[in-house]
Amino acid sequence: MRRFTHLVRPLAIAAASAFVAVGAQAQEAWPSKPIRFVVPYLAGGTTDLVARTTGDYVSKKLGQPVVVENRPGAGGNIGMEAVAKAAPDGYTIGFGAISTNALNPHIYKKMAFDPRKDFTGVSLLGYSTIVLEVAPSVPARNVAEFIAYAKTKPGLTYGTAGAGTSMHLAGAMFGQMTGTELTHVPYKGSAPGINDLLGGHLPVMFDNLPASLPHIQAGKLRALAVAGKARSPSLPDVPTLAEAGLKGYGVDPWFGVFGPAGMNPKVTERLSEAFREALADPAVKDKLVKSGFTPEGSTGAALDQLAHSEYERLGKVARAAAMAVD
Repeated sequence: MRRFTHLVRPLAIAAASAFVAVGAQAQEAWPSKPIRFVVPYLAGGTTDLVARTTGDYVSKKLGQPVVVENRPGAGGNIGMEAVAKAAPDGYTIGFGAISTNALNPHIYKKMAFDPRKDFTGVSLLGYSTIVLEVAPSVPARNVAEFIAYAKTKPGLTYGTAGAGTSMHLAGAMFGQMTGTELTHVPYKGSAPGINDLLGGHLPVMFDNLPASLPHIQAGKLRALAVAGKARSPSLPDVPTLAEAGLKGYGVDPWFGVFGPAGMNPKVTERLSEAFREALADPAVKDKLVKSGFTPEGSTGAALDQLAHSEYERLGKVARAAAMAVD
């Protein structure tokens, strides 16, 4: 019996060592299959453009396809829930945002994930600009005229790409700071809202600039102001809302790549490095900037820190603006 034990023990140790070696080789071989990049919004918007542009570069860098999967709904919560619940093996990542990873938990009654615990930050992607735009039928030519116009029409509707988005936040803050009674109409993405704006079915919209920019440049929509702290290089003659009289106003939507909690640090860093390289690539950068997006990469730790600090800040903003979504 003692001799049998002496024989089995070395075999068990060898088997365990082999298992560890195989696991290490599998880790080193990452990625060995396509990477799913979940975008929690409709195709055709800002997030889709950024995801596909950077994803193409990352695909070439890592030698595996990066497959963009649009999973819209609930202000981005449905798509990011899928990311939070995925295996933390580096083969599922998501396009998180200021809304999904900082604002939504404060305004949705039910959340299937906790952005402070259920994700691994990979890299910041950059910032978008929110534009306050009106249809040609609206007589206002600037923010002051629009405020006066809105006060004569209590309940005036404004559209956004969805409830709980940074655009919703921008509209709620605008109404709060100007004393105007605006009614929010959430769409499932920018495209359907813009179509209604162009068709004369919607008078006003707070939208991410990349989706609306071509229509503004073509003169089909009128940009009154941007919501960020600085003017957009794409619309240098359009003032910020703060410049237009709303002192202290500022909403700068940020976006980033997140994976499920518990990802291997080496895999996380490889992904982060690939996305940072993509954002620094002249061709990628030029395409994003021309669309109204400001690319900026970061380490995963820096993105986590940003998301956590924004979670605290926007909780106060949401409560003050009485934002709530069923």
